[in-house]
Amino acid sequence: MKQLTAHRVLVVTDKFFADSGLAAQVGARIGGAAVEIFADVKPDPALELVAQGLRRMQDLQPEVVIALGGGSAIDCAKAMVYFYEPEVLFVAIPTTSGTGSEVTSFSILTHDGAKHPLIDEKLLPQIAILDASLLEKLPKKLIADAGMDVLTHALEAVCAKDCTPFATALATEAFARVYAQLNASYQGSTQVRSDIHIAATMAGLAFDNAGLGVCHALAHALGGAFHTPHGRLNAILLPTVIEFNAEVCAAPYRQIAARCGLLGATDTLTVKALIRALIQLRRQLEMPRSLQQAGIAPDALKAQLHKLAETASQDPCLSGNPRPVTVSQLEQLIWAVAT
Repeated sequence: MKQLTAHRVLVVTDKFFADSGLAAQVGARIGGAAVEIFADVKPDPALELVAQGLRRMQDLQPEVVIALGGGSAIDCAKAMVYFYEPEVLFVAIPTTSGTGSEVTSFSILTHDGAKHPLIDEKLLPQIAILDASLLEKLPKKLIADAGMDVLTHALEAVCAKDCTPFATALATEAFARVYAQLNASYQGSTQVRSDIHIAATMAGLAFDNAGLGVCHALAHALGGAFHTPHGRLNAILLPTVIEFNAEVCAAPYRQIAARCGLLGATDTLTVKALIRALIQLRRQLEMPRSLQQAGIAPDALKAQLHKLAETASQDPCLSGNPRPVTVSQLEQLIWAVAT
């Protein structure tokens, strides 16, 4: 970023990176610029937070906005930039390996207890910087949650209605890299994290071009209602979603499974092998296998079941799913992972 010039720079981040001094250091890489830090980002950024950040932008009038953090910081910054006039140079620096938000036209915002994807090409950062040095001290749960998000991005992208050979290649390679190395990263190996970081961005490029599906639609609905981490919800839902979509996604699943050495004698056996492998990985990462284990009580889930399914049915991600899904089927998919 030393080649960039600006009079005013706004860094959008959270309290951790502000207090550690890293946000200020990143802003200072743009020589001669006055740097301000918006450090109020929280998980699952709400529209009210975006409005607060937008007012800060309007007061500062920056030429450069830098998003530093995980998906929440980048998504919040994306929405701020989207609603701001005039145009600014937007730089995204992810500090987790999962959302791929640094290269997508998606921003996930929370309003009235539901997550709403905002999708527009204007949300794409102009510059994405992948710095593996930011990954050395990641918490184990964050490694697991983010990694399972990457695997879900890849598996949904290869089955999405708008998938292309380019998206398939990116998604397949991303899945293979993360599947092979995620447990090592979780167990403390920092050597593999750069490769996983790259894979997360590859998966982001894949699904930004191909689309997503029912797993993300359900995870958004559940996450908005119960504030359970997004990657954790994907990890719980994914095996059930694969089984649901398998009748129309045999070829893409077979290609990914073969790349990972999971190919069975038939398509049915291949899908089963892929599901078993993901369940085993989820177990190695010490992740919950059900919504109840993730802290969502069955009674609370049942009380909101129809509303959750209705919310998921209106999620833009659902339109990419290869198999049509009714509200009743969405309820069944949620309840299948309840306990």
